[in-house]
Amino acid sequence: MALDVATFESICPSRFLTFTIPDPTYPDSLLRVAVLDSPVPTSDSPLVAAMFVPEARETDWIFSTEWGHFQLLFSSPGVSRLILMGNQFNEDESSPTIYHRRLVSSPRRKELEVCSKPLFLALSPRSLFKNGIPEVPILIYEDNLVSSVVIHKCAGCLVGEMLVEDVEIETKSRADGCCKREFRRRLRFKRMPNLIQTEILIVPGTEDFHLSSLGIGEVEFMPDLRVLVHPYLAPMVASLSLISDYIESRIQLGFRPKALCLGVGGGALHSFLRNRLDFEVMGVDADKEVLRVAKRYFGLEDSEFMHVVIGDAIKFVKKLSPQANWHPMCSSATCEHKGHCHFPDGEDVNHKFDVIMVDLDASDVRSGTSAPPLEFVEKHVLLAAKSLLSELGILSINVISPSRSFYSKLERHFQEDFAQLYKIDVGNGENFVVIASASPRVSSIGDHNNSFFMRLKSVIPEAYMNSITKISN
Repeated sequence: MALDVATFESICPSRFLTFTIPDPTYPDSLLRVAVLDSPVPTSDSPLVAAMFVPEARETDWIFSTEWGHFQLLFSSPGVSRLILMGNQFNEDESSPTIYHRRLVSSPRRKELEVCSKPLFLALSPRSLFKNGIPEVPILIYEDNLVSSVVIHKCAGCLVGEMLVEDVEIETKSRADGCCKREFRRRLRFKRMPNLIQTEILIVPGTEDFHLSSLGIGEVEFMPDLRVLVHPYLAPMVASLSLISDYIESRIQLGFRPKALCLGVGGGALHSFLRNRLDFEVMGVDADKEVLRVAKRYFGLEDSEFMHVVIGDAIKFVKKLSPQANWHPMCSSATCEHKGHCHFPDGEDVNHKFDVIMVDLDASDVRSGTSAPPLEFVEKHVLLAAKSLLSELGILSINVISPSRSFYSKLERHFQEDFAQLYKIDVGNGENFVVIASASPRVSSIGDHNNSFFMRLKSVIPEAYMNSITKISN
């Protein structure tokens, strides 16, 4: 069927179309072209931009799915129509392909940029030509990925398709700013492919290796859970510095500090709290397949002090609250009595937590990602969460704010129900951590000189603790 160019004469919010054309640089090959219009109403002078898919990344969900295209559009402020062009790919290709970043663009890509300009103009809305022939800017997709390989794909009943990939990245040292080479393992969901759900360090499974000579796909890697590398997890853990005196006093009395983690993903946060800080951890995730992947690929282990519950995190909080009588259906634990949970080993766990860490998002392909879900900041949910905190317990929440109004609403709800509110800017331009205290009796960083605080400083950058600021009422 012939393509009707008139289709593209106006912006149609959220419209997504794909088609193939002959490759002018390789006549026997095809190019895939995708055209996506922004869901946000446009002005009389819409901005159209084009982007070429990085070579050998055509099957990456970022570039091959409607969800990925929307996220690329959202990351390009002011763009009303995004045109994506890349090599046609085989959607049924099952064999894992190792991606290696090209150091320089191929001559063919430069030739293709010139040949494609008339097509980009033909795919532009009519209003773009009111002042003459426009220039369609070509955006460059850049990230720190050096190489990658998908090691597992599966689908969960709630999150849908997901993948686990081993990657090599370039990262800057926090100490001296120099670039270094690092291997990591990532969990990504197809519904939000640009968003890394979990990221951990990985190391070669053999001690007989030289890092400079290794590459992705050349050796089997294993998780290294000693350091948190996902940007907002270390700041979330840094929030414990506010109650380190209280935690230390509990430890001195013979009690193990306890954390409830809403959202599991790959379980990096849970493993860190358990292994590095000796917490008893309870994690809640709604998708059983996600938990299976976390245990198989990300080092999450069931143990006496690590419990995982399958269920909706918000419903879990409400039903675990002392105001509720709960009889849930879950495979990892059976909760029968108000405020207590009986685990398979027979241990009776009193449901008062020193910290509740919230890593839940509300992802919508047409509006982007926000965290936490607005349902979590409803008054009855916040009060239920507050009722689960110990005397000086805190909530530590990963926040992604799509708008100022979203953040203002979140801040207002927390201030209504909690004694003190603090925040940490993660520094990546996207996440920050909000800390809500059940009691006004929390200490400033300078007051701490106890064993738990010193241990915390040894495993978490102190800069995050020093950056905690109080939010005024």
